[in-house]
Amino acid sequence: MAEPRKKLKLATATLAGCFGCHMSFLDIDEHLFELVEWVEFDRSPFTDIKQVGACDIGLIEGGLCNAENVHVLRDFRKHCKILVAVGACAINGGLPAQRNPIPLRAILDEVYLTEPGLAHGGIPNDPELPLPLNKVHPIHEVVKVDYFLPGCPPSGEAIWKFLTDLLAGREPTLDHTLIHYD
Repeated sequence: MAEPRKKLKLATATLAGCFGCHMSFLDIDEHLFELVEWVEFDRSPFTDIKQVGACDIGLIEGGLCNAENVHVLRDFRKHCKILVAVGACAINGGLPAQRNPIPLRAILDEVYLTEPGLAHGGIPNDPELPLPLNKVHPIHEVVKVDYFLPGCPPSGEAIWKFLTDLLAGREPTLDHTLIHYD
């Protein structure tokens, strides 16, 4: 009888973005049943695990908009042997980075101090709120990224192809037809 293979641990995390990359991950549909033969899920949409443990592969989406994003990213990187930046927000800041040309103070003033909107209560200043960064950063500006999986979001087919290459010990490659930005 063949010895059962050791499952790799896979975790996911989301920073500043829309969660679309995680939705595409779920779009691998019935391949999820194949995937559980190869991996054990740590922090992911399939578990209620809040803190990531030691993992072989970490998939992370979203850019860095605030201090909490930076903390989560550094902790996630520390626990993952292989880190994959998934989607445009993680790779280049994506849509959240469209605020980068505007000074942060001007954004906060517009959102909290002008009409229409909230009653002029002032810019929130509570220790529970993470401090916003002056601009949105892609994750490779803060930690080492091993692989980049492009798309906005990457399709379920692209994620499945990427993961099967990685799990088989091959360098992940994607045909240009699998990369799209919706």
